[in-house]
Amino acid sequence: MFILMVLVFVLGYMAIALEHPIKIDKAASSLLIGALSWAILALSSFDILMLGHNADWNHLIGSFNLSSPQLQSLSNHFVGHELEHHLIEIAEILFFLLGAMTIVETVDHHQGFNIITDRISTKHKVKLLWILGFTTFFMSAALDNLTTTIVMIALLRKLVADKNTRWFYASIIVIAANAGGAWSPIGDVTTIMLWIGGQITAAKIISTVFLPSLMSMIVPLIILSFFLKGHIESPKIAADSKQFTSRSEQLLMLIVGVSALLFVPVFKTITHLPPYIGMLLGLAVIWILSEILNKKRDSHAASHLAVGNIIKKVDVPTVMFFLGILSAVAALQTAGHLSLMSIWLDQVTNQNIYLIDTVIGILSSIVDNVPLVAGTMGMYEIAPTGAFATDGVFWELLAFTAGTGGSILIIGSAAGVAAMGMEKIDFIWYMKKISWLALVGYFAGIGTYYVQQKVFGHDQIVIHPTEEKVISAEKTDVAPDAIIHLDAHMQLEISNSNAENQPAH
Repeated sequence: MFILMVLVFVLGYMAIALEHPIKIDKAASSLLIGALSWAILALSSFDILMLGHNADWNHLIGSFNLSSPQLQSLSNHFVGHELEHHLIEIAEILFFLLGAMTIVETVDHHQGFNIITDRISTKHKVKLLWILGFTTFFMSAALDNLTTTIVMIALLRKLVADKNTRWFYASIIVIAANAGGAWSPIGDVTTIMLWIGGQITAAKIISTVFLPSLMSMIVPLIILSFFLKGHIESPKIAADSKQFTSRSEQLLMLIVGVSALLFVPVFKTITHLPPYIGMLLGLAVIWILSEILNKKRDSHAASHLAVGNIIKKVDVPTVMFFLGILSAVAALQTAGHLSLMSIWLDQVTNQNIYLIDTVIGILSSIVDNVPLVAGTMGMYEIAPTGAFATDGVFWELLAFTAGTGGSILIIGSAAGVAAMGMEKIDFIWYMKKISWLALVGYFAGIGTYYVQQKVFGHDQIVIHPTEEKVISAEKTDVAPDAIIHLDAHMQLEISNSNAENQPAH
């Protein structure tokens, strides 16, 4: 059954990757493997857990002397408890996404993004390249990479008539959107997961990952600037869609919507509540504002702009996809598969966190980065200090690599899949024309982060203890970075003397 769980996950993942050829929505495949993984684990909980790959289970049963029937009963309760525990974490992510997606849809329906897109009017190919790149980069950090890609490609259709030229710009939008989402706690689902999970904090991820993300976008832009020549041909202007809002209302909704998204990290810092509470607060504010503005509209316009109707257009299948895939990864974590994977990765890479994160980033171009990051979070626990501590090098670099690595292939990110669907970008064309650019930018970003850490940070790759001591006395002095071994049932009290030579705990 332990192997069967892996088989179910692999087959389900193949179905997700082959969503278009087999014509089965990836959300359905995701929910299937999530439900089946937990069902298999529940039916064989005793046999799977007794393999000894779950540290929490080993610690639990090591504290008691239980008979086989008692262990069987305990294993059932343990699986149920783990499911409830993971459901809380998954629900926080899903409610956050639902709130964010609804806010963005509300701003879009009120045509708030027109304030930004209408200002882009240049016909010069290189100038347009840089304008689209930087606009996408910063919009993605404030909104998210998927939404930004949709908005920017909708703009692109108004600016560029030639299909192949539009493909180039759409591809750069994908690279810029993924790069912009990597340095913001709300810019990508993976950074949201790491932020909510406690692996990173908002201020630190912005300050340390911004420059590498910027480099991963700028390098492809510089290279492409040597190849793009001349001016673009604009498409024939079609009849504009009906305007439901005035210019002042568009600006108001844009300001309130973006402010609501940017307020979430501030809200979390002030209240110490989960980020989804701040996101729901922002949704409530923009919802109330929309209702107030709708009082003066006719019934047709009010119905079109009502948040109650806008919610129906939120991409719920995507939310269901996240629910299924995160549930499946949680089941693998509970069974102990991810623990075995982390041990294998450590052995293969000799515990080099830069190499581990680089490999994960490249894999994210083939495999969706959401389960990759979820799996990595399950493989490695947050440590008190070092590379795996909150805001440690491992987690910061993971946010970058998982976010930007997906640009290497068109199917490697939600932004890429959206662009592929909207512009019908050919997979092989992207691989020939764009993949190498994204790859060069990817390694440029990793190199930038490495240099940045060497110059401004501190090396967290390996912690070398200066002393290793087995404590047998009731009281002893140890070095600040010593490793202390405790026998079972021992309690440890640690204190540090202050200036007055008094114990300061």
